[in-house]
This record gives sequence, C-alpha cells and structure tokens, in this order.
Amino acid sequence: MTRSRTHHTGTPGRIVFVGAGPGDPGLLTARASAALATADLVLVDADVSSEVVAAVTEAHPGTELKPTAGEPAEVARTAVAAAKTGSVVVRLVAGDPFTTDAVVKEVLAVTRTSIAFDVVPGVAVGTGVPAYAGVALGGSATFADLRGSDSPAADVAALAAAAHGTGGPLVLQTGAAELPQLAADLVAGGLPGSTPIVVTTAGSSTDQHSTAVKLTAVAEKTAGLDSLTGTVVATVGSVVDKRSKLSWWESRPLFGWRVLVPRTKEQAGDMSDRLRAYGAVPVEVPTIAVEPPRSPAQMDRAVKGLVTGRYGWIVFTSTNAVRAVREKFTELGLDARAFAGVKVACVGEQTAAAVREFGIVPELVPAGEQSSEGLLVDFPPYDDVFDPIDRVLLPRADIATETLAAGLKERGWEIDDVTAYRTVRAAPPAASVREAIKGGGFDAVCFTSSSTVRNLVGIAGKPHARTVVSVIGPATAASATEFGLRVDVQPETAAVGPLVDALAAFAEARRAAQAEGDGAGS
Repeated sequence: MTRSRTHHTGTPGRIVFVGAGPGDPGLLTARASAALATADLVLVDADVSSEVVAAVTEAHPGTELKPTAGEPAEVARTAVAAAKTGSVVVRLVAGDPFTTDAVVKEVLAVTRTSIAFDVVPGVAVGTGVPAYAGVALGGSATFADLRGSDSPAADVAALAAAAHGTGGPLVLQTGAAELPQLAADLVAGGLPGSTPIVVTTAGSSTDQHSTAVKLTAVAEKTAGLDSLTGTVVATVGSVVDKRSKLSWWESRPLFGWRVLVPRTKEQAGDMSDRLRAYGAVPVEVPTIAVEPPRSPAQMDRAVKGLVTGRYGWIVFTSTNAVRAVREKFTELGLDARAFAGVKVACVGEQTAAAVREFGIVPELVPAGEQSSEGLLVDFPPYDDVFDPIDRVLLPRADIATETLAAGLKERGWEIDDVTAYRTVRAAPPAASVREAIKGGGFDAVCFTSSSTVRNLVGIAGKPHARTVVSVIGPATAASATEFGLRVDVQPETAAVGPLVDALAAFAEARRAAQAEGDGAGS
C-alpha cells in the first residue's frame, strides 16, 4: 500500500535528486534519509544497489518506489508530472547526482519548468568503490565514466597519458565486456602492461568482489574475469599494490557469508546488525511468534502479588518474559516501583539488559554458565532467618522446561510457575528459503533458543550438513544435537553479542587453516 497525502490543488511539489552512494546503505547521508522520509514517490535509478532499495523499502514501507526508464528528458517529465500534483518526488540515483551525465541532463530539463528542485550529494562511485576495495587514491586520481559510449581508443589514450603525466591512478567505470579492449587501449596509450589494476564488482555491497591483476592479463583475457557482467569499477595504477595492507571491507571475518537468523521478527535486529558489522548477509526467518497466554488471570494474580509483597524473588529467563511483565504492568497502570523489596535474578546478559531498561538493577546474574543450570549454581538456598518471604515468581514460556522450578524447590523455595507468554510456530518461509536451508544455501545459522531449533526444523527442515551451526548456550546445543545437528560454535557467555563474535572467530580460524593448507600444497 502506498502512502497517500492530501495535496492542495495548484500547489506544486518538488523534486529532490538524491545520491544513494555506490551500494552500501550505510553511506546514505542524514540529509538523504530526511528527503526519503518526506517522499511520496521515489524514482529509482537502475544502478542503485538492491541493498539500498531494500533499506529504503524497509524504512519507508508506505512510500511508492518506481524504477525509471527511458531517456533523461522522459524521466524528467515523469518526475515533473508527479510534482505538479503536489507530490514530493525523490529521484534516487547511484553515487552522486552531479557526477552522472544522464542525471545532469535530467536536472537541466527540470530547470526549464516551474518545479523547484533540490540536490542531495552522495558518495561518488569513483571514490567510494576504490575505498571499499582497499585502494587509497590520493589527490591526483583521474576519473572517467566510459559506459554508454564507444570509448574510442583516442579517448582512452588520453586517459593513459593523463595517468602517465600525473603519476596518479585512473578510476574507470565501464561494462565488464569492454574490459579487455579497455586494457589493451591503455597499454597502447603508453601505460606499461605490468601496471596493476583492480577490478571491483558490486562495489561497497556485501556481494563486492575485487580482483587485482596486471593490465596485460586483462587485455589478453587471462585474468579470470570472463564471467563478469554488468558495470565494474577498474582502478589502475601503482596505488593498487598497497591494497594487501589497506583492504578492510572484503577482509572482514564473515564477509559474504549468508547467515540464517531464526528468531522472532522483533528480536532479530540486534543480531543482524552485529552480523553485518562482520560482513555477513543476515537472512531473518521468523520461526516463533510470541503471544499472550490464553488466560490472563494467572499473570494478573502474579503481578498483583508483586505489589502486595507475596514474592521475595522474581526470576526472568528471557527477554520475552521481561517484555510480558512490562506489558502487564502497563496494562495495570504500574511501573518499576512495584518491584520494591523484590530481588531480581536473570538468566543471560540480554535478559539482564532488558531488566535494566525497565529501570531495575538485577541482584543476580550467573557468574558462569548463562542457563537455568548456571543460575541454580549461584542461587541462594532459602534461609528462614534471612529470607522473610519464601516464594519465587517464575514468569516464563508455556513450553519451558521444569529444570529451574525443580532446582529452586530443592533449595527450599516455594515457586509460582506462571505462563507469561506463549510461543507459537510461525508460518513456513518462502520456498526459495526452505530450499536454501536444506540445500546448503546458508553458510551458517545462529540459534538463540531451543524453540528456534524445534520450530525451524518444523517449518523449513534441517539445515544442510555444510552449514555452520551456532548456538547461544548449552540448552540450545542439546536441542540441536537432539535434532541431529552438529554444533560448531557455542560462546562462553550466552548472549547475542558473544554468539556472533564466536561465529566470527570460527570463520577466521577456518580461513587461516585453509590458507595454511593452500600454502603447504603449493
């Protein structure tokens, strides 16, 4: 559904030309994001990366996104027609608007109308892609966009002469199919065949791939670039030689890994953000939905018991339990003051963080294993001298195990074991995702609870044997093993951050072992 606005007849809108950068959504500027937030229509250039388009769609689900087609004058007419109805039109283009000839022609066409326009600069492809490829251009680079032209040899020879004269690098946007002829023309124009060149595809995206070779190898088609298609960025010059030291994007531990994130949709964000920081491509697949208990009476009594002093302790085993109690507090008009006199214990740092967000400092978080068993190791036995109240409130899921309640009873405590929320199996993911799960299309999967293991297998099948299985803690590991999965990664601390960190460390160790093996075999 697209967003609708009431426009005043005769009051024109405006057109905003926004640079989307070379591909990484993180390069969208604050001003670009602000412009997109006000847009009624976004006309998207074909060169804008799919990752940027996905990010814009997610951030502004009610805004219409429309691909552009035709010559610059035709695209400008489409934008002007929409603006004349009062719409705010964002013309989203790759890189920087004023470094693309076709977009400049569009802007000039708009200037011949009565429609106002703005320009939001973006990170230019010619500077952004080499930076993501680990190439420091310095201050004497020469840039050229050779797409859409015949690139006569004389023009390329002039570029070669410029590079030879300044000693600076060339940064060239071109079609992959034109690379051999381009390299040959550069050599013919005076650049040595031994000049380094790095060819980058899908620059600054998680699919980026850079190949560093010599000009002669590209010209003679021996560089292994024959399978490349679409637009590439070729950086030519001695600056390429420093790439082994300066490469930072493609050298991240999980770069290019597709990682399955089976979680509740609202909880996947933190993990996905951390995975992206390591270079991974997270694919979120909701496996469970969290719903209120069928009968609210039990939770109502439990929360009222907190207020009346019925409990000496409350034990939270998950962030979902914290959320359920907070929602009940809001419903009943209560706040954190209701916890006065009640001690709080948490399983896991994520749960403890959720409690702190509630304005409460937990008295107990396991010092060792972050699990029910770990909590029981540290939980004090009931003492009728020091503990005036012998009852513990345990709000939890409807399918939780009895380990914690039984262990607390053994320590002399009375337990009110209350269903705070239900976990229900989510709908199966798309067929393509199910096939990728079972066929090895994911490099890794991160399980954060036993229920995510059970439900993923239930709705999509078991991950392929080549998929690295990461689990947050021992209980989740046991469930994975029960379903016949090999557990590869388990952090010492049961929390999302350490889980992703451990997966990254695993990937680094595997890469180092492979490099050592390749070295031994050469």
